[in-house]
Amino acid sequence: MAALGWLTPRRRSATARSVLAGEASAEAARKTSQELEALAGQAAPGAGPREPEFPVVGDVEAAAFFDLDNTVMQGAAIFHFGRGLYKRKFFERQELFRFAWQQAWFRLAGVEDPEHMQDARDSALSIVQGHRVAELMTIGEEIYDEYMAERIWPGTRALAQAHLDAGQKVWLVTAAPVEIATVIARRLGLTGALGTVAESVDGVYTGKLVGEPLHGPAKAEAVRALAAAEGLDLARCAAYSDSHNDIPMLSLVGHPYAINPDAKLRKHARERDWRLRDYRTGRKAAKVGIPAAAGVGALAGGTAAAIALHRRRH
Repeated sequence: MAALGWLTPRRRSATARSVLAGEASAEAARKTSQELEALAGQAAPGAGPREPEFPVVGDVEAAAFFDLDNTVMQGAAIFHFGRGLYKRKFFERQELFRFAWQQAWFRLAGVEDPEHMQDARDSALSIVQGHRVAELMTIGEEIYDEYMAERIWPGTRALAQAHLDAGQKVWLVTAAPVEIATVIARRLGLTGALGTVAESVDGVYTGKLVGEPLHGPAKAEAVRALAAAEGLDLARCAAYSDSHNDIPMLSLVGHPYAINPDAKLRKHARERDWRLRDYRTGRKAAKVGIPAAAGVGALAGGTAAAIALHRRRH
């Protein structure tokens, strides 16, 4: 057995040898891991640099802000709400025609006309005056199912869900009444909504607004205030809109998106290299901003009726 002694290592300090072996093994593992990561990060031949993952999972200082009309939903929420109120006999046929004309204009132009939007809000305020807030909230749930649910853009809905899946809060920001916006946000599983606030006393609408409609620069101020209250870093937040009226809000955040953009917003977004998404169908819709997904027949019929009414009045 003595002859085999050379095969048997002599007893030495096991501690020193173990430490040396462990350190060498760890260093080799780190080096191998770094090499694998570098290889995985290399783009395919001819491809550009990989776009960083967005939204960033676990970034709780980031949030997303979505315009509602024609961004999340086809058409304007206030007009759909008006249809539902007419069905429940809140107002007469003449007011329904008024809502139909405004909706036809909105769908044709593909943009928010401040005069028409203001007219629609004034009509809605006069209609709900004297009614209880709780009553309108309950009716809003029903109207969502009747007129709004089928008009949600799946593409925009998926963008909102991506932020939710990343652990971020998602807010609607709209000139529509906050009660309607809150119903829509809740039904879509979003965090909440910023909207125009109608004055109420003891739970009853007075027919007046608190301040002004949440439109244009007012949206940007609302987002800024909410970000401060929530401890958000706007440079890490995202905002989504279809309208050039929302450029102030889009310009606030580090990740602005133009969704189904009108002509002015599309031009502005391209000049600043903002991301664009267009979920409308039809070549013409992509070029000029007409929401063709609503259906050419329905659009033509509604528009013809509105124009005929307009001619009769004049």
